[in-house]
Amino acid sequence: MKLGLINSAWAQSGRETSFGIRKTKELGFDTIDVFTDPLDTDGEERRLIRETAAECGLPIVSVCCVAVGLIDFNPSVQRFHVDRCKAYLDLVAELGATNLLLVLGEYVWQREVIPPAEQWDAGVRNTRLLGEHARSLGLRIALELEPFHESLLNSVDEMVRFIRDVGMTDTVRANCDISHLHLVHTPFEKVASLQGLIEHVHLSDCNGRTHGDLPPGRGVTPIQDYLRAIRETGYDGVVSIELEYSPEPSRIEEWVAEAYRETDKIMQRLKCRS
Repeated sequence: MKLGLINSAWAQSGRETSFGIRKTKELGFDTIDVFTDPLDTDGEERRLIRETAAECGLPIVSVCCVAVGLIDFNPSVQRFHVDRCKAYLDLVAELGATNLLLVLGEYVWQREVIPPAEQWDAGVRNTRLLGEHARSLGLRIALELEPFHESLLNSVDEMVRFIRDVGMTDTVRANCDISHLHLVHTPFEKVASLQGLIEHVHLSDCNGRTHGDLPPGRGVTPIQDYLRAIRETGYDGVVSIELEYSPEPSRIEEWVAEAYRETDKIMQRLKCRS
């Protein structure tokens, strides 16, 4: 496996994008994921991302996209988000990455008023449209399991069901977020249900109760056990560290370095970093 970092970790630095890319390489990461919106990113910024990553020899693997409107009950909102996600996929291709990390939304109004099945069907239908665009570009979509009560994809079973309903397993697949798996109390053996369906992996720690995205060792997530279970599915791709803000913004470099160091230790113990 390769060890990557989502570049949003550097948001607190207050520096230009190239700073974070260079620091990511300097710390020893193998790859980088990019969190940016194509509707807010001009050509110069895209060029900077692409050229700096290439200069550093740091492959861009994934672009992160939150598109909760794909399951909105307003058709116009759904159409906007389909078009927006297609622009994201075009950006993935432009940056030479391999997948779009896609976060779907949540059931509204406590699953009352709007039948949950209607939102599910909207998600399946719109994800299939995006899958067709991704396939035309030679890309894949990695759906993220979110650990919130009303999230559309908040368990391994729902993830598998959704992917099967979309019916494009060569293109629309799963992202395994290790702290999210822990927050929804996923048994280690349950990860085997995702065999052949995992496209990407996120890694972070949490307190076991609330979303945290902490450096490994600062929480209670059994990261090594989950990573072992993921490896046992046959997955041998990229594991990207996802970090939320450091409590001490001026020490963000130390925060990221700690996450790298502790994750590398886990991967070395498992002998799974290539």
